[in-house]
Amino acid sequence: MTSSSTPRKGLSKIACNRLQKELVEWQVNPPAGFKHKVSDNLQRWVIEVNGASGTLYANDIYQLQVDFPEHYPMEAPQQRPADNDRYVKNCKNGRSPKETRWWFHDDKV
Repeated sequence: MTSSSTPRKGLSKIACNRLQKELVEWQVNPPAGFKHKVSDNLQRWVIEVNGASGTLYANDIYQLQVDFPEHYPMEAPQQRPADNDRYVKNCKNGRSPKETRWWFHDDKV
C-alpha cells in the first residue's frame, strides 16, 4: 500500500470480514452500471458508475470513493468530496446544501 491509500484507522475484525464478504458478492453479481476498481485497500473502495442512458450524462464514467470506518457496519461509510466542508460553509444564506441550486460546466456540450 502507498501512504495515500493507507486508512486512517485499521478495520476491526468484524468490519474486515464483512467487507471481504461484500466484495466477493459484488464481484460475483455487480449492480448494473457499476464497477469496483480493484485495489489493495479494503477500507477504501473506488466505484465506477456509468452515466444513465438517454441523459446528458450518458457515455460518461464517474468515480465514487467510499471510505469504510473502523467499525463498519455499525458505522456508515462516507462518500464526501475533498471540498465538501468549503461547499457546505459557503452555501447561499447558510441554507442546507439540499436547498442549493446546482449548475455545471461542460465544454463538450
